[in-house]
Amino acid sequence: MHDCKNTASFTHQALVKGPLWMGADFDLVIRDGHIVTPKGVVEGDLAITGGRIAEIGSNFGHATREISAAGKYVMPGGVDVHAHIEQMSGMGLMNADTFETATRSAAMGGTTSVISFAAQAGGQRLSQTLCDYEARAKRGAMIDYAFHLTLTDLSVPSFEEDLANLVAAGHRSLKIFTTYNIQLRDPEVLKVLTLARRCGALVCVHAENDAIIARAKNALLAAGKTAPQDHATSRPRMAEIEAVERMCRFAEHLDQPIMLFHISTEEGAAAVQAAQRRGAPVWAETCPHYLLMTDEVLNQPGIEGAKFMCSPPQRSAVDQAALWHALDAGTLSLVSSDHAPYRFDASGKLSAGPNPRFDEIANGLPGLETRLPLLFDAMVSRGTQGPEAFCQITSTMPAQLYGLKNKGALSPGMDADVVLWDPDKTVTYGADDLHDNVGYNPWEGRTVKGWPEQVVLRGKTVMHKGEFFGVAGEGAWIDRPELATKPKGLTNE
Repeated sequence: MHDCKNTASFTHQALVKGPLWMGADFDLVIRDGHIVTPKGVVEGDLAITGGRIAEIGSNFGHATREISAAGKYVMPGGVDVHAHIEQMSGMGLMNADTFETATRSAAMGGTTSVISFAAQAGGQRLSQTLCDYEARAKRGAMIDYAFHLTLTDLSVPSFEEDLANLVAAGHRSLKIFTTYNIQLRDPEVLKVLTLARRCGALVCVHAENDAIIARAKNALLAAGKTAPQDHATSRPRMAEIEAVERMCRFAEHLDQPIMLFHISTEEGAAAVQAAQRRGAPVWAETCPHYLLMTDEVLNQPGIEGAKFMCSPPQRSAVDQAALWHALDAGTLSLVSSDHAPYRFDASGKLSAGPNPRFDEIANGLPGLETRLPLLFDAMVSRGTQGPEAFCQITSTMPAQLYGLKNKGALSPGMDADVVLWDPDKTVTYGADDLHDNVGYNPWEGRTVKGWPEQVVLRGKTVMHKGEFFGVAGEGAWIDRPELATKPKGLTNE
């Protein structure tokens, strides 16, 4: 256990109170819901004791507190495994969100667990990096959390020792870049993959070819093409395709599991599928802005397109269809938010002035609060995938792949992280109606059907009908003693 860790404790309670029974059988019973479990949808009750799910069934005895879920889906709390919180960017900008504002926003959208980044600064020991981020999270987090260790400088003192100790202490995922000014070169990537195999960690990769991006960017700037809509052209699809294929081959060569972040192209998904068919230990994710936006969103009046800039950029309708197909086929295992919040002002997107070039604009958009409603609308309300598939890609698979062993599913013994969804409620997003610190909603004007009505974290209601009850610092660090995606052996080392 790392010596900076200190898991917060808190009192379990519920917002909706029933009669206080003498000798109650359970702390809380959620009654008469459509309960989405790993074995299918169960019509009945879910009982909670001591912050854990006790039973799922019907005709349970008395409970200290009760919640009616009639006409509602009862689903596991969302697990968002890709979020940038209270983090300095490669451009030297601090994210707009603190752990307090980010986790409040997450809970308002139905997410109860998040993995954010402990991003190493140049020259900084990994042990100090983690201490810094743990202090921020313990001060502000209102849902449960874990960290990816972002590795940017392998030359610091005691790098291998610190890495081994931190992974053994339960920080089981690493993050590397193949682009930006914090990229690792191929020999360093191979070194990280080799160390991860020894330690039992999953390596997450932002996979884009930096040389292809630099060439495209410089050509655009030389031609005077500097607007936000030129951002998409500056990061050609081939940059993703080449880097994804190369990382898949590295993983295959070393038999080391990797997670490829934010797949945006049809060819990228095909490369992942080809690697998986070869038996390579490769997993991949995508994000709502690749499933539901195209690069046309960058073509806004003036500089407004900056609000939607992210990397990789949004692509085409053909890519959208391919990504949905890859999710249905299991090639892509999950959907994360890649929450990267920057305000549309001088503190964020416009830090270089009111009319910046595309390469001077911070990349990223908020997503912790909108990920689940957008996907519920697309998959359950409008789509054919249904509630089981929705829970699988937003809760169950993220928890399983990253080793969050008590999260992501409604089963006896699991943490009582539960969301009641109203499948009939429709909401149209406004200009600034999220609960983060970003100041705008990139989904303004979009109507979704299906809405999180009540959110329960380990037996305690933290949101009910739009009212928030979480407390800063009550989120708990999630220990990950091992991963499901362990390497098969130590061959080819």
